Amino acid sequence: MTVLQKARAIPGTGVDSGSGKPSRRRPRRSMGGARRPGFLSYGILLAFLIGSAYPLWWSMVIGSRSNEALGLDWPPLWPGGNFWTNAAAVFDTVPFWKALANSLIISGTVTASVVVFSTLAGYAFAKLRFKGRGLLMVAVIATMAIPTQLGIIPLFMIMQKLGWTGELGAVIVPGLVTAFGVFFMRQYLVDVIPDELIESARMDGASMIGTFRHVALPAAKPAMAILGLFTFMTAWTDFMWPLLVLPNNPTLQVALSQLQSARYVDYSVVLTGAVLATIPLLVLFVLAGKQLISGIMQGAVKG
Repeated sequence: MTVLQKARAIPGTGVDSGSGKPSRRRPRRSMGGARRPGFLSYGILLAFLIGSAYPLWWSMVIGSRSNEALGLDWPPLWPGGNFWTNAAAVFDTVPFWKALANSLIISGTVTASVVVFSTLAGYAFAKLRFKGRGLLMVAVIATMAIPTQLGIIPLFMIMQKLGWTGELGAVIVPGLVTAFGVFFMRQYLVDVIPDELIESARMDGASMIGTFRHVALPAAKPAMAILGLFTFMTAWTDFMWPLLVLPNNPTLQVALSQLQSARYVDYSVVLTGAVLATIPLLVLFVLAGKQLISGIMQGAVKG
């Protein structure tokens, strides 16, 4: 049988069985083929975008005006000219720069640690074969069902015995690794890295660490970016635990809560502080946006 006859026998090769010439017919589009989004899809996305951005815009509008702007019959829609005046009031009322440095140290350290340890553990659970792997993974997932509030009192007693109350380590150490991070990286790596690729690397003489470095790590970068972004946001906005364990060395969220501790609350100053606390998150979104979109698109293609 010639190559042309073999091609005729294989359906979908695009060869005309009568003439023996390549067929120019267009391939049929499946019933479930992707269609371009219409006006309804764009309208829903636009509504979600406006609804998500409006609280930040409203905080910016009120934060750039005086407190009397809230009492107007028609609330303003555009920023005023008092933002830097209100920002100066924030700096004079709370230890903003010290709290900002504490939040950056805590969030940065926790994010780096969670990404590194979660990637290592996720790779081990996804691609390494060892006894008790499934049972250990179930135990890790089971810890996610325990409310965080249940562990605050014993954790505080431990930190008090260690003499860490008031130190940044009391917030950093309990968050060095998370069960969600391990589970997330395991679920990502179990499908994105073929077992044959790991076996090929091992046959070429790569060690276990070398295989992780040259095979798993490049494939895990999109998921690492997403996990790092979510972890930084969680650590940045954490309030309850830093409030308890850092009474005199506050993070940014704890320090900004002091703006509304008095009987008279200047909401323009409070919202100015909220805008200032949101700026680092916006910068992080811009820097990690490429990897974030890459991870989302790769997951969509896989699905």
